[in-house]
Amino acid sequence: MKVDLHNHTVLCNHASGTIDEYIQKAIENKTQIFGFSDHNPMNFDEKYRMSFAQMKDYENAVISARKRYEKDIKITLGYEVDFLQGYMDDRVLNAKVDHLIGSVHFIGTWGFDNPEFIGEYQNKDIDEIYRLYFECETALAKSGKFDIVGHFDLLKLFKFLPKTDIRILAKPALEAIKKANLVMEINSAGFRKPIGEQYPSLQILELMKELDIDITFGSDAHSPQQVGLNGEICEKIAKDLGYTQAVYFENRQRIKVKF
Repeated sequence: MKVDLHNHTVLCNHASGTIDEYIQKAIENKTQIFGFSDHNPMNFDEKYRMSFAQMKDYENAVISARKRYEKDIKITLGYEVDFLQGYMDDRVLNAKVDHLIGSVHFIGTWGFDNPEFIGEYQNKDIDEIYRLYFECETALAKSGKFDIVGHFDLLKLFKFLPKTDIRILAKPALEAIKKANLVMEINSAGFRKPIGEQYPSLQILELMKELDIDITFGSDAHSPQQVGLNGEICEKIAKDLGYTQAVYFENRQRIKVKF
């Protein structure tokens, strides 16, 4: 991927490898703009994220790496922020970073993408949880706090799929994203999950193109080996739909590049 803005570090407590190893793999992949977007600290689900006390360490480590590798690759700094009402913190939302990715990982307090809680699907009406999920995505778009929407249809990862046409379920959220002028991420991590495809699905990507929603790309890597994995497939899908430019951010300002 020419642009790869969504990658993690060991500070999230469920990733491996050094910042340098991630960057060196990105350079090997001929990536030109590589972003770190580690999980935001918050007073919920602390096991899977950095603490507030570690924010400066994270930011300084990425900024230091940016300087070390400036002749080889552009490094950007961001956070992946859980959209969870009552837990988002101004220390993250107002951080001096290049971008904020807004992601939905929780419906209420249920971490639906965590294998520890997969049993909850058996107790749910699948169509109803999709409706609730996309209501969260709509609220995320309307919040005005983010630059990028992360893995828009993450709820599909374990292959629990709705009976209702996904385009009907997703369209109100996509319209809110368009109105808010947010960028949508094409995330390759879905290929590493049971669903076996990128986020979002081709059907949703087709709707995005119809709505003229800008895109970016992300590996969502939690190890150096995952950097850029299946990125070429994601770029080809985007090109086949007619996309020719991807977005990255510097100091929260949008920049487009051809891919």
